[in-house]
Amino acid sequence: MPLQAVMIVVDNSESSRNGDYQPSRFDAQADAINIMFESITQSNPESSVGLMSMGGKGPEVLSTLTTERGKLLEGLHRTRKKISGSSHLATGIQIASLALKHRQNKSQRQRIIVFVCSPVADDEKKLVSLAKKMKKGNIDIDFVLFGDLDDDDVQKKLEAFNNAVKTNENSHLVVVPPSGKLLSDQLITTPIMLGEGAASGAAGAAEGAGDFGDFDFDPSTDPELALALRMSMDEENARQAKVAKEEEDATKKSLEGIPEEGENQPLLNEQGEASGSGSAENKKDNEKDDGDKMDTS
Repeated sequence: MPLQAVMIVVDNSESSRNGDYQPSRFDAQADAINIMFESITQSNPESSVGLMSMGGKGPEVLSTLTTERGKLLEGLHRTRKKISGSSHLATGIQIASLALKHRQNKSQRQRIIVFVCSPVADDEKKLVSLAKKMKKGNIDIDFVLFGDLDDDDVQKKLEAFNNAVKTNENSHLVVVPPSGKLLSDQLITTPIMLGEGAASGAAGAAEGAGDFGDFDFDPSTDPELALALRMSMDEENARQAKVAKEEEDATKKSLEGIPEEGENQPLLNEQGEASGSGSAENKKDNEKDDGDKMDTS
């Protein structure tokens, strides 16, 4: 994964109490967020992650961008006591984008991951307009839609948002239906967790493809192994890039101390003649050699 600043938006609306994901939808999100934080920071230690909620009385920033897992866990713990009301999707995304603007490292790529497990009150036209604004600001938006929702319009609205915001497959919409598997396990094999270039791999997971180099296996059969392999490959790529850069810098440094041939030689000598093979000294040497020769005539 590239160097990035990620704001994760958790859905703490009343719908997050539902138990179709054990022990509840909110706890399923908390587990998935923990795995996401590990994946993002392991792939690039300089990446940072923030957390906010979009339910209750309104969106709230729980943790600004950080590299400390404890701050996110503390924010989730506080939010668990504030589960109520409905979700405020559009407002939550806008506040998350403002939080990203305050990132210290401006070279970090901006990204927002939104968990949605409740009806979305915002109309589609408003969401599409917001999506275009996020696209203009170079902010990637990922949605994780999960749970058994009665409102089919939620997925349609998120699809419209995703179609308007994505550029070169940088933004994703992942729909996770209820099942006996953990939400985090199902997310591990998605492009949201695997990073760019994994969309085709995720689509071909059923064929045992995926983007795991020489490891030919179906990542959906062992999500934890898939994540471990992905992290290991990212770390190895980063190590090789670092070694290559160090070697390049060392080569440049060694070449800097070697002057080019003739670099310090003046253009004219003391007699005002051109220095080099045609200099006065060489001329004198030639005359001396001619004088030493015996006249045999």
